[in-house]
Amino acid sequence: MTEFKLSKRVLASIILLCFAGQIAWTVENQYFNVFLYNVIIPDPVYISYLVALSAATATVTSILVGAYSDARTTRWGKRKPFLLLGYPVWGVVTALFPFSAFLRPAVVAAWFAILWDCVMTFFGSTAYDANFNAYVVDVTTLENRGRVMGIVSLLGGAALLLIYSFAGLFIEQYGYFSFFYLVGGAVSVLGTIGALLAVEPPHPTGESSRVLTRIKESFSREFIGKNRDVFTLLLASGIQGMGSQVYFPYILLYLQHYLELPLGLASVLIFIALLIGMIVVIPSGIVVDRIGRKKVAIASLFLGCAALYTFSLAKSIPETLALGIAWVSFLNSSGVAMGAWLRDLFPEEKRGEFSGYNILFNVAFTMIPGPFIGSWLIQLYGERRNINGEVALIPAPVIFQAGSIIMLLSVPLLLKVRETLRRS
Repeated sequence: MTEFKLSKRVLASIILLCFAGQIAWTVENQYFNVFLYNVIIPDPVYISYLVALSAATATVTSILVGAYSDARTTRWGKRKPFLLLGYPVWGVVTALFPFSAFLRPAVVAAWFAILWDCVMTFFGSTAYDANFNAYVVDVTTLENRGRVMGIVSLLGGAALLLIYSFAGLFIEQYGYFSFFYLVGGAVSVLGTIGALLAVEPPHPTGESSRVLTRIKESFSREFIGKNRDVFTLLLASGIQGMGSQVYFPYILLYLQHYLELPLGLASVLIFIALLIGMIVVIPSGIVVDRIGRKKVAIASLFLGCAALYTFSLAKSIPETLALGIAWVSFLNSSGVAMGAWLRDLFPEEKRGEFSGYNILFNVAFTMIPGPFIGSWLIQLYGERRNINGEVALIPAPVIFQAGSIIMLLSVPLLLKVRETLRRS
């Protein structure tokens, strides 16, 4: 691989692009769900449809666009044109999401919101999943990738902190429309500046193959066999993601309606847990580079799942907060290790494409079955309460218990994957 110095400009572009993207995904992953449930229709099954269909959209978009950006080099570069197009439109579409609530009846409004979320996901996956992720691999090396992934993870945590620190209180004070306008504007502005700052390393020249040909090659038996470790690690990561998606789309609704906390307080509790839990992210990146991806990934996963299972038994605010801090910290550490480990193993000539396969295993494989499992468990064990004059099903603690057990099923696969070879 041609070495490319991580300059201040490149680092600034990574920070802005990552932060803008993580803000958009945080809002989409949580507050789209909350808006759909609290404003349009209080039925968790529509959340599972929203998450599943947007995941399918993200997967197809990431693979196709990632393959195209790998195969074509323009005078503007491989990744930069998609970054410049994707981010501003992504923000605008996010800002317009709440207009779905004006449609009637509520079922029509719910399905339009789901469709609009898919539109938002198309532009987000084009910009972030397919091209930003590949851009990060393009401009880092084996020696500094763990640290950069730590920074990326920290920025993801910072975006979560920013949103959760004010979103609930802001919505209670100014409403959902103002909230989505603000978020959409921030994504467009920060993302566009980051895209303009992006500087791509030199890409090897050579004959470009057709996009569909590249994808077909990547799913051939020979190619999968050659990159068996990558696919095994992707499968393990997908199992972990499936477990997290059993509870994650419903966590705010669980705090708000099962533990009966106001939305503002529920958001603040998550903010505090994330704030303290994110402190470990940068040290985790350093530890991952020094002692290896595998040890950190497995040990942190066990500790995180134990804390998550215990979280489901918490009743008081102090217990909920303390256990939330624990599982956020350990699962984030595992995520940093897994992220660096995966990127070490990506084939150099197919980074954008494999960023798409990362989405296949970590979005489609996780966000399609995971929320449906969670919704099914809520149907079986959830309480029925009245919300806005309608009978609603309330998320139950069992979703956290099932999620933690599913995540641990990935450990045998992790044990099979070789540790990353180091280069001096």
